[in-house]
Amino acid sequence: MLKVSFIYLGLPLLFSTCLFPLCSVTARMPPTQAESVIKNIIREIGQECAAHGEIVSETLVAFMLCVTRLLDSKNPSLDTIKMQVYFDMNYTSREEFLEEHHRVVESRLSSVSREITDSRACVREELESLYRKIVSYVLLRSGLGSPTDIKTVREATAALQSVFPQAELGTFLTLSKKDKERQLKELTMIVTGIRLFNRDCGKGGEGIDDLPAILQEAIPATTQHIDSQLEVVQDQAYRYTAILEKAVKNPLLSRELQPYMLKEALYNVRQYEIFLQIILSDIITCAQEVELMIKQLGAQLEQLKFTVKSKTAVPTSQVLPIFIALSNLWTSFQDETVLISILSNLTTHLEPFLGTHELFFPEKMMQALLDGVTVKTDVCRMKEHIEERVNLADFRKLEWLFPETTANFDKLLIQYRGFCAYTFATTDGLLLPGNPAVGILKYKEKYYTFNTRDAAYSFAENPENYIDKIREKAKKNAELIQLLELHQQFETLIPYSQMKDVDKHNIKPIARCESSTQTDTHLLPPTIVRSYEWNEWELRRKAIKLANLRRKVTHSVQTDLSHMRRENCSQVYPSKDASTQSMREGGSSRVPRPQIYIAGFRGGHTKTTYEVKVNLTRAIDET
Repeated sequence: MLKVSFIYLGLPLLFSTCLFPLCSVTARMPPTQAESVIKNIIREIGQECAAHGEIVSETLVAFMLCVTRLLDSKNPSLDTIKMQVYFDMNYTSREEFLEEHHRVVESRLSSVSREITDSRACVREELESLYRKIVSYVLLRSGLGSPTDIKTVREATAALQSVFPQAELGTFLTLSKKDKERQLKELTMIVTGIRLFNRDCGKGGEGIDDLPAILQEAIPATTQHIDSQLEVVQDQAYRYTAILEKAVKNPLLSRELQPYMLKEALYNVRQYEIFLQIILSDIITCAQEVELMIKQLGAQLEQLKFTVKSKTAVPTSQVLPIFIALSNLWTSFQDETVLISILSNLTTHLEPFLGTHELFFPEKMMQALLDGVTVKTDVCRMKEHIEERVNLADFRKLEWLFPETTANFDKLLIQYRGFCAYTFATTDGLLLPGNPAVGILKYKEKYYTFNTRDAAYSFAENPENYIDKIREKAKKNAELIQLLELHQQFETLIPYSQMKDVDKHNIKPIARCESSTQTDTHLLPPTIVRSYEWNEWELRRKAIKLANLRRKVTHSVQTDLSHMRRENCSQVYPSKDASTQSMREGGSSRVPRPQIYIAGFRGGHTKTTYEVKVNLTRAIDET
């Protein structure tokens, strides 16, 4: 079976169907489906040759296409296609990169994990061997040191014994396989957290690299390298664009430059620039994540120090969650290190696809072509037409979007990667950046930008005409399909699994405008009867409730045990002065009872009797 890239790279210009996505499609298809697609393509090429009077076999077609095109080492178009194929096969999203990395780690640890979970150790020697395997598993999974380093193994063993002594192996062996695997992962995180804390305290950390410091050094270095590469390739793209603009105005110069494939060279450097910007965006994301994680790591370590302090024993419920959090943070640092390494290697492997420029366009030739030409950057081109703007009154049936009227203006998916559609169609493939400030045209739920207002007006007169021209140009230069993101215009070559995700990237504009409304409230007095009830069952329930209340009596009982144990309250009426009036005045007085005390009647110690008389009667005014 022929390799997919051979068929893809060896297509002649006479094949009218766009074939760039073939590599990506067949690379993701099952072998039988990919083979069927390739055979159909070869068959159609044979039929096209037969229509021109040449009868060739399918085997000859496949062989000649592959050999002829792949051996062409002086073709910028082929270099661009190779670059696109390499990037498509080696780049994916950040989440998929990390998912694949974790899958590889799990596959490498599966054999060690299986030895531990399937162990049936009984005797002492077997238990000691099992414990050593657990230590090795912890080191391999954490990535903090080598299992062959004695100091690292001793430190990891000491940390493991503090939370999982060898005496608990018996309990561990009674667990199910899934529970064993879960406990192994948990022990790895706890041991990792303990070792990281000891390293921060200066009491351990053998074999642990300072990942935060490494990342803080590697990320700026990688960013600086990509920035320098971007500066070089952008300068080259600006120079190619200036020469091609000059050739558009000079047909003689255009014919002289045709053999040099200058436009194909421009496509090559523009595609390289786009890939570098994608990689740089991912690295910037990594830098933001690392900065956030460094702050979290410092906070976790400070919290752990505050919890432990100088205590000899700390409850596990307080420190184990922090150890696990430290481990997860360190795993994230490891993930960012892997990502930076992958992105850096991807950048390095893209550079060889720019090898034909110095061969085709040496510096002396470039200087001669640039004589009398002003090289403009993309930013300069936009500033030249910053004041130009589409007048909405000139277009009744077309919708134009502007920054002040569209909330998500910067997030719209612009067609042709933001290049001017009109210029590309009318100049046979010249790439000039569009200027969104002029206005973004919304046509059939797609968005187009233009470098000048005149280009926007011309395109708006007959959009389908220019879109068809761009499609035909892409059929001749397969690299344009990836460069200009024309996959939706060639959906027959997109697998069904990818077609479902096509619309996910289409972000619709959110239009903004100033508006106000006023509504009078309570035009009429309210006529709602709050007590009205339409449900007769509800009315019945309320009637029963009222009837039951009439037969209810409140009772209270007090026992000897509860007597004088509850709060009581009573109400009294205070005394008040009252008076009455009758027809006559009258009065009465209560005469005090006379009380007289006489002493001495019984005699005394002398012969003579002395009596004493005391009047005890109270006075009238005292009664």
